Amino acid sequence: MEKFSFKNYFYQTTIRVLITIFFLFIWKFSIFAQHVLKPFPQHYKYYWGSIKPNNISQNEMDITVVNFYFQWKKRFVKSQKYKHESYIWFEGVGGKQSVSEAQGYGMIITALMAGADSNAKNTFDDLYRYYKSYPDKKCKYLMAWAQFTNGKSDDATSASDGDLDIAYSLILADKQWGSSGSINYLNAAKNMLNAIMKYEINPKTFTGMLCDGIEPESKDYYATRSSDFMPSHFKAFKQVTHDNRWDKVINANYHLFMKMQRIYSEDAGLIPDFIIHLNKKPMPAKSNFLESVYDGSYNYNACRLPWRIAMDYLLNGDQQSKDIVNKINKWVKETTSTNPYNLSAGYTLAGNDIKGRYFEALSFIAPFTVSAMVDKNNQYWLNSLWNYLTNFKIKDYDYYDNTIKMLNLIIISGNYWDIKR
Repeated sequence: MEKFSFKNYFYQTTIRVLITIFFLFIWKFSIFAQHVLKPFPQHYKYYWGSIKPNNISQNEMDITVVNFYFQWKKRFVKSQKYKHESYIWFEGVGGKQSVSEAQGYGMIITALMAGADSNAKNTFDDLYRYYKSYPDKKCKYLMAWAQFTNGKSDDATSASDGDLDIAYSLILADKQWGSSGSINYLNAAKNMLNAIMKYEINPKTFTGMLCDGIEPESKDYYATRSSDFMPSHFKAFKQVTHDNRWDKVINANYHLFMKMQRIYSEDAGLIPDFIIHLNKKPMPAKSNFLESVYDGSYNYNACRLPWRIAMDYLLNGDQQSKDIVNKINKWVKETTSTNPYNLSAGYTLAGNDIKGRYFEALSFIAPFTVSAMVDKNNQYWLNSLWNYLTNFKIKDYDYYDNTIKMLNLIIISGNYWDIKR
């Protein structure tokens, strides 16, 4: 039998105690890192004069949002086999597994739904790791715009809108969970924002470029996708980076959009999907400029604008935001006779229905609902839109419609909070 040694006993006991303390520290650190600082529901008070649906209680709205969220998550958040990575399912359209736009939407949604979803942080971190696994060829902080079901990636260029949303989601994550855990969200956001300013903002016009593959000699160097204008995002970006160039981006785009309304859509106030000749005489893009014959119309890109722009009024009270969406609100109520069932999926800049688009599209309906929130005179219209929007079943629509609906429901219910407060 081995002889008892007090010295040995003391040494081993000390080691065990130190190991126990170490693991307790790690456990407590992990709990702290996952603590939710702004749990859903937030019932955030938007800018003075803003409204929410008043034909339904706040509790009922919250329940509607949470129920739809878990349906959305089950269908669209997919895990990579054998990896701690997740992506937003693009449903295999065009052979695509996901796109950066989808990843950005999903990361914002997940950060905002923390509290309702006890696993939100793990989901967010998995979405983040997927973004990091598919870098753009030019810059590792930007995401390749498309990933395919065969495991390959189109890493040649980025897509500006996806990068902008991913960057914003990282700021949300920092405010939601802090950046002292395994992922420094704030540092990751700053790296992205420096890259976005360098590669995706035109240094001459301060408008968004279509991707980071655009060079000064490119034919579309002076072109922009209107839905890349996200003024409330940009104000948050300035706060995080202290880069005053974000003010130039905000001012340049507001000026451009007001000009487009005045010259090309005086009655409807609509903005086209793409705008060209920014260095000379800005105008709607011609047919098939980039995506379809409707590139110069209010189509599946620009449909997001009423939401994107209205957010700057809801969060910051920017009067330019309200002026732009008020023109759209006035027209859309008139053209539909304040009946959501009369909405179409696409319009000319004159405000006429695009031929053959007489069907319901949540990607058009939901942003009109958000824009209605800027003025109390839209209360009946807003209530009607809420009823209409929430009636549609998730099974009847695709990733794009359902994801825009999901994000907009969070806003409409008053649960989209400002990182600046």
